[in-house]
Amino acid sequence: MTIHTYDNDIIAWANEQAHLLRSGRFDCLDIAHLAEEIEDVGKSEQREFAHRMAVLLTHLLKWHYQPARRSSSWECTIREQRRALLRRLQKTPSLKTCLDDSDWWEDVWLDARTETVKETGIKFDQFPAICSWTPSDVLTPEWLPESFTKSCYLPKNNAKR
Repeated sequence: MTIHTYDNDIIAWANEQAHLLRSGRFDCLDIAHLAEEIEDVGKSEQREFAHRMAVLLTHLLKWHYQPARRSSSWECTIREQRRALLRRLQKTPSLKTCLDDSDWWEDVWLDARTETVKETGIKFDQFPAICSWTPSDVLTPEWLPESFTKSCYLPKNNAKR
């Protein structure tokens, strides 16, 4: 068996590590890089979840602030992002902790506001600083924003107010 290094050919390295695991040759494993790659899988799932939520929130913001421009394309994007987010939550239940994390919501909401500014030209400060929609609202298949309420949603854990 050829020994592949992590830095020279990661795909060959990964296949080799999988073979070593399956054959019980644990003493030959590249433990440090395996641990790093396993951690990266979790981070990748979290990044995808946050990105999809930001895309969903962007389209919900556009839906709310540009009612005259509402389209079936926006509806399709909203529906697809919800479906993908709910599927991720089903397959990776630990992602639910993100929905109760105020720092996570702040980051995702900032991304959504920033993208909405790029796509619409609406000024950044026109959008609320804190998302007023609950995760339940945002993920409910038929829910669409009609107007913002004065109260702001803050997750239970890590609430900053």
